[in-house]
Amino acid sequence: MTRGDDLYERVKKLEEEWLGSEVKKTVTAAISPTLLLAQEPADVQDQANERREAGEKFLTVLKGAWEDHQLCMGMITDVLMYMDRIIMADFRKPSIYVASMALFRDQVLRSPIQSDTKTTVADVLETTVLFMIQLERSGHVIDRPLIRHCIYMLEGLYETITEEESSKLYLTMFEPAFLETSRVFYRAEGQRLLEMADAVSFCRIASNRIAEEKERCHYTLSTLTEPKIKDVLDQELIARNIAEVINLEGTGVRNLLDNDRVDILREIYELSARVDNKKTPLTTAVQKRISQMGREINASSIAYEKTSTPAGSKATEKSTSGEKKPAEKEKPVNQQTVAAIKWVDDILGLKGKFDNIWEKAFLSDQGMQSAITTSFSDFINSNARSSEFLSLFFDENLKKGIKGKTESEVDSLLDNGITLLRYIKDKDLFETYYKKHLSRRLLMKRSASMDAERQMISKMKMEVGNQFTQRLEAMFKDMTISEDLSASYKEHIRKSGDPDQKRVDLEINVLTSTMWPMEIMSNTKDGEVQLPCILPKEVESVKQSFEQFYLNKHNGRKLSWQPSMGTADIRATFQRSSGKVQRHELNVSTYAMVILLLFNDVPTGESLTCEEIQERTRIPQHDLIRNLQSLAVAPKTRVLKKEPMSKDVKPTDKFFFNNEFQSQFMKVRIGVVSGGANKVENQDQRKETEHKMNEERGASIEAAVVRIMKQRKTLVHSSLMSEVLGQLSARFVPDVNMVKKRIESLIDREYLERVAEDPPTYGYIA
Repeated sequence: MTRGDDLYERVKKLEEEWLGSEVKKTVTAAISPTLLLAQEPADVQDQANERREAGEKFLTVLKGAWEDHQLCMGMITDVLMYMDRIIMADFRKPSIYVASMALFRDQVLRSPIQSDTKTTVADVLETTVLFMIQLERSGHVIDRPLIRHCIYMLEGLYETITEEESSKLYLTMFEPAFLETSRVFYRAEGQRLLEMADAVSFCRIASNRIAEEKERCHYTLSTLTEPKIKDVLDQELIARNIAEVINLEGTGVRNLLDNDRVDILREIYELSARVDNKKTPLTTAVQKRISQMGREINASSIAYEKTSTPAGSKATEKSTSGEKKPAEKEKPVNQQTVAAIKWVDDILGLKGKFDNIWEKAFLSDQGMQSAITTSFSDFINSNARSSEFLSLFFDENLKKGIKGKTESEVDSLLDNGITLLRYIKDKDLFETYYKKHLSRRLLMKRSASMDAERQMISKMKMEVGNQFTQRLEAMFKDMTISEDLSASYKEHIRKSGDPDQKRVDLEINVLTSTMWPMEIMSNTKDGEVQLPCILPKEVESVKQSFEQFYLNKHNGRKLSWQPSMGTADIRATFQRSSGKVQRHELNVSTYAMVILLLFNDVPTGESLTCEEIQERTRIPQHDLIRNLQSLAVAPKTRVLKKEPMSKDVKPTDKFFFNNEFQSQFMKVRIGVVSGGANKVENQDQRKETEHKMNEERGASIEAAVVRIMKQRKTLVHSSLMSEVLGQLSARFVPDVNMVKKRIESLIDREYLERVAEDPPTYGYIA
C-alpha cells in the first residue's frame, strides 16, 4: 500500500468513526417518540401541532448535520486534492468527497436509531416529510424551505459510488413512498368529492390540487417528481371519477350546459383532456344533451302546429302580370308557418349557445366540434320537414324579415340559415322548396331586396356548389329578360299607335318551363289536363297582341299562359244607394279580376251562381272557391255579396256586386284566402312532393350509375354502390334499395349487363 492509499483509507476511517458515533448520536437524539408513533401519515389531525414541532426539530438537526458534513468534507477535499488525483488515477477509487458522502448515507441515514429496532433515520425522515406534506394538503402551513433542504440532501446522495442520476436517494427512497401515499390520498379524495355530488366543487378542488402539486414540486420537493405526481392525479383523482362527475344528477354537464356555466365547463374540459384525448364521457354527455334539446324543439314545433288556430290569416299568393301594387303592411303568416320559422329560430338559438360554449369552454376543440355537428345534423334530419321549414325561414325573412336591417345584419341572418343548410342531408328537397318559394317571391314582387336574394344564391353556391344553384340563377335571368321584354313590348305598342285609349297595361314574365317549379308551369291537375281560363275580351286582345309580338321575335317557341300566378290592378266604381259614387283601386289575383269583370255585364241587383261563374271562366274549381271566398267572405274585402252567407262556397250559391263596399283606403289589396305559398304543406301536398322527389332522385341515381360505369367499364357491385352513394351524398342520402332497383332497371334497358355472379359484377354496354 502506498502512502497516498494509506492516507486515503485513514481519512475515510476517521470520517466513518465520526459519523457513526457523534453525528448519528446527535441526529437520533432529535427523534422524539412522537415521530416514531406517527409513521402512518394518514391520520394527520391528531396531535398535529406536537408532531409538526417534533418533525421540524428533527429536520433542523438533520439539515445542520448534513450541511456541516458537506462543509467539512469540502475543506478536506481541497487539502487532499493531490492525493485525490493520484488515488483516482492509479487505484480507480472514488474521490474522498464521494466516499464520505456514501459514509453519511450508510452511517447516519441507514443506521438503526436504536440497537433493538430496524427503524432507520431515513425511515423517520421519510415519514416526517410525508407527514408534513399531508398537513399541507389538509390546509396547514409548513416550513417549506426546511423540507426543501432535506430533499436537497437526498438529491445529493446516491445508491452507488458512480453516482448515476437514477440512483439518487430521492428517486430510490423517498419518491416511491411519496407517490404511493399520494395515490392513496387522491383515491380517497375522489370518493369524498363524489359523495358531495357537486360537479362544480369537484372541478374547483381538482384544479386547485393540480396547481398545489405543481407548486409543491417546485418549492418543496423536486421538479423530477412533477410529471409523476401529475400521472397520479390524472389516474386517481380525475380518470377514476370524471365520467361520474360529468353525469352527476342536478350538477353535472347537463345542468352546466343548461345554465351556460362556461367557466366550469372549461374546467371539466381541461380535466377530461388530461386523461383522454377524445374526451369521450364529456363528448357523449354534450351530444346527449344536444339531442335531447333538439328533440324538444322538434316536438314543440309539432305541438305548436296542433295547438295553433287554423289559417285565419290571409296569406297572399298571386303576382305576375300584376302591375304596381299599393304599399300595404304584410298580412300575418299562417300559424303553421310561424311554427316552422320558430323551429329554425330555436335551432339557431341553440346553435349560438353551443358555438359560444365550444369556443370559450371547449377551446375550439375540433373533436368536440365534430361531435356537436353530428348531434345537430342528427336531430335536424330527424324532422322530416326540416328542408321545408328552413326554406320557409328564408322565404319569410327575404320577404319582410330583412326590412330595416343593416347590411351586416342581413349577411349574418343569411349566414345563420346557410349554417343550418349545411346540416341538412336532403339538400335536393330543400332546393325544391326554395325554388317554389323563390318563384312566388319573384313573380309577386315580394322580395324586400333583390341584392339580398342574389347574395343568398351566392352563399348557397359557395356552400353546396354550382349545380345546386343553376336553376335558381336561371330564374333570376328570366326575370331580367322579362323586364326588358315588357319594356320592348310597351315601346312596340307606342310606335304602332294603338287607338285604344283604355288599353290594358300589361307587365309580363316569360319563364323557361324547365327552370321553374313544375306545379307553377303545369297545366294539369290531379293528372287531368286543365282547359285554359277564359279571359275577358279586353285582356284577351292584349294577350294575343303580346303573343304575336313575342313569336315574331322568337320563332318556333310556344307560350303557355299561367293566370294562377298573376295579379291585376282594376278600378272599381261603387254606386251607393244614396246616389253617392265611391271609387277604389283593387289589387287582386288574375282569377279574381276575371270574376269581377263578369259583373260589368250583370244588371244591378242580379247575380251569378258559382256554377255559372265556373262555366263562363273555366277557372279551376279549387282556385275559384278560394277567390270567391276572398271577394265575398273575407270581412274587410267583400266586394261581392254571397247568398246564403257562409264560409263554404257551393255551386248554387249566388254572388252579387256589392255597391255598399267600404274601405278607408283608396287602394285595396285583396289576398287569396288559404292559399299562401308560405304555408307548411299538408299531408297530401307532402306526399306529392315526396313522389316527385323520388322520381328526380331515381333519375339522379341512374345518371350517376351510367357516369361511373362509362368510366370504369366493369365494376363489382359493392364498389359501384359505394361510388354512387359517395357521389350523391352531397345532395341527398340515397336509399340503398332504390339504387339496387335502378341498377336492375338499367340492366333491363340494356345500359348495363351482368358479367359475373361471384362477386356480382356489372359491365357497361356502349
